[in-house]
Amino acid sequence: MVIALHSADRQVGRAVRSVLDGSPGVDVRVSVVAHNLALKDARAALGGLADDSRVRVLELADGIPSPSGPFTLGLDAATAPWTAIMGSDDTLAPGALAGWLAAADGLDPQTPVVVVPPLRLAGRRVPTPPVRPVRRLRPGGLDLVRDRLSYRSAPLGLLSRGALALPGARLLPGAFVGGDVPMVTALWSQAEVRYAAAAPAYEIHEDAGDRVTYDPRPMAQQLASVDALWDLLVGQQLTATQRRAVATKVLRIHVFGAILTRADPTWWTPAEREELARVTRRVLAEAPGCADPLSVADHDLLAAILDVSVPADRMIELARARRRHGHPRTLLPSSWRHALHPEAPLRFMAASLIASRR
Repeated sequence: MVIALHSADRQVGRAVRSVLDGSPGVDVRVSVVAHNLALKDARAALGGLADDSRVRVLELADGIPSPSGPFTLGLDAATAPWTAIMGSDDTLAPGALAGWLAAADGLDPQTPVVVVPPLRLAGRRVPTPPVRPVRRLRPGGLDLVRDRLSYRSAPLGLLSRGALALPGARLLPGAFVGGDVPMVTALWSQAEVRYAAAAPAYEIHEDAGDRVTYDPRPMAQQLASVDALWDLLVGQQLTATQRRAVATKVLRIHVFGAILTRADPTWWTPAEREELARVTRRVLAEAPGCADPLSVADHDLLAAILDVSVPADRMIELARARRRHGHPRTLLPSSWRHALHPEAPLRFMAASLIASRR
C-alpha cells in the first residue's frame, strides 16, 4: 500500500493503522512517501507505527505540490504482486484488502488486472462507477463504455504488476489535480477490470482542510490533465466509442463541475472564461458526438461555456440548473435518438441510483 504524505498534520497514522489492523492474514507492507516533508516529521506523524516492520518511510523532495510525484515513487518502489494507493486521510474498512484479493482470485498478477472496490464518503456509498446492474451480481470483466468506468477517476483498489506495466498507466507528472485521469484511462481501456462489489470499502474522509484536490485553482491547472489526455498515447489509442465515453465524462465531471466549485462570478475573469471555453472546444473536437447523450440542461450550460459573452452569473446559474435532478430539462436528452445511450440522462441517473444503494 502506497500512501503519499504532504503534511505532518494529516491523519496518516489512522490510514496506516486501518491497513495493518484491518488485514489479518494478509502479507502487507505500507510505504509512506514523505513529500516535501522532513523525514523526521513524517515519522513523528506516524508515531509508534514508524518502527513497525511492515511500514517503511520513503522521501521525495521535488518542490512540486503535485500528488503524482510521491505516488509514482511509491509505486515504482513496490515489489508485491498487487499494489494499491490511498490518501493519507483515508482509511480501509476492516477486511477490505482480503475482500479485494478474493475478487482477484485465480487471476495472474503478471497480467493487467485492476480490482475496483466500493467507495464510501462520510458513511455513504459513492455511486461510481455506475456499472451495469448485472455486473454487480455476476463476476466478470467491466467495460469502459458499458460500465461507465471513466467516472471512477482515481486508481483506487488493487493494481497488478501487469497493470502497472501497461503503456500510459502512469500519473501525469507535475499535475496539481487530476493527474490520475490519464492513468485510469489506460487501465480502464486495457486491463481486466473486476468490481469487488461485496467487499469492504475504501473510505474517503474530508477532515483535512488543505486537501489538494479541493483547492479552487486556475483553469489552466484544474483542467491540465484532461487537456493533456488527448496528446498522450493512451488518448490516441482509444477507439472512437471509448473516446466519446471518456469525453462525455470529462464534460460532466471536470468541465461542468469546475464551475460550481467557483460559484463567485467575480472569480471568472475573461482569461479564465477563455481557458474554460478553449478546453471545452478541444474536448468536443477530439471526440465528436460526445455531447450528444447529454441532457437539455447540460446543453444549455455547454452553450454558455462556449459563448464567453454570456455573463458569469448566468453560467453559474445554468451549472446549478443542470443538477436539479427530476426537472424535465435534466431528464430529457438533447435528441430522442440518444435516449437509450448508456450516458443518456435517465439511464445514467438510474445506474447511479442503483450504485448508491448497494
